[in-house]
Amino acid sequence: MEFKDYYAVLGIDRSATQDEVKRAYRKLARKFHPDVNREQGAEDKFKEVGEAFEVIGDPEKRAAYDQLGENWKPGEDFQPPPNWDAGFEFSGGGPGEGRDYSDFFEQVFAGMRQRQHAPRGGAEFHARGEDHHARIVVDLRDVFQGATRTISLRVPEIDESGHLNIRDRTLNVKIPKGVSEGQTIRLKGQGSPGIGRLPAGDLYLEVSFKPDQLYRVSGRDLYIDLPVAPWEAVLGASVKTPTPAGAVMLKIPPNSFQGRELRIKGRGLPAGEPGDLYAVLKIVLPPADTDKAKKAYEDMARDLAFDPRAKFGA
Repeated sequence: MEFKDYYAVLGIDRSATQDEVKRAYRKLARKFHPDVNREQGAEDKFKEVGEAFEVIGDPEKRAAYDQLGENWKPGEDFQPPPNWDAGFEFSGGGPGEGRDYSDFFEQVFAGMRQRQHAPRGGAEFHARGEDHHARIVVDLRDVFQGATRTISLRVPEIDESGHLNIRDRTLNVKIPKGVSEGQTIRLKGQGSPGIGRLPAGDLYLEVSFKPDQLYRVSGRDLYIDLPVAPWEAVLGASVKTPTPAGAVMLKIPPNSFQGRELRIKGRGLPAGEPGDLYAVLKIVLPPADTDKAKKAYEDMARDLAFDPRAKFGA
């Protein structure tokens, strides 16, 4: 995917103030507006300028975009790194629905639009504080028991000179036991302050899971790769297998094969009806690094007369 350099589209420096961003956009929008400019390509340029201002003209999106582009090099294929926008705090509405955006914009900012349109938890009043939204990444192990963790959010702000700055915000957040990926945690009164006697808005935190060394998540189920020796797979065995609630002895049926999934009921993510844990068998061959080991392989080759490519035919 091609990275969109929105600063270049608007013809401004990355250090431009928000007022300079607005002036650049208005100038280009007038120049390429379809009602004014009938030249070929003017309408496409008008849309491109509008998309650039959608991002750079919004301090919150601009702050996230600036971080995203820190390591981008012109000419390179671009893919957003996992969880690139975690920790950024957003408020207000997302990008307009039905607009014709580029693939880059849709892939990067579509998720932000969904978070910003989350329920506000009550009637909307002009004097009520705006709700804020952010995505956080939590340790999978905290989901099994629940935990309270300190998180840091980055809040974009415009200083008196019109430049964009980032303020760090630290909060203690309770991670509920059994929270699912994509679920939101509501922190009442942690959004924008209200006006007069009306309350502050709320802060909604969308939960994502940090990649775990052992487990992969699929809904409420977990998957773990379980190494087994060839004889354990062929002859059957009971092997010690880790689960979030502690190790269990798992029975490997005889003649098991690579990739076979063995279900351990109720050892997935906690819930009213907990998920299951699936152990995926990975057959590991012992190295032939001694004369004795080499002879064992030679004996198998002679005695078993096994052809792994027999299905290919003559």
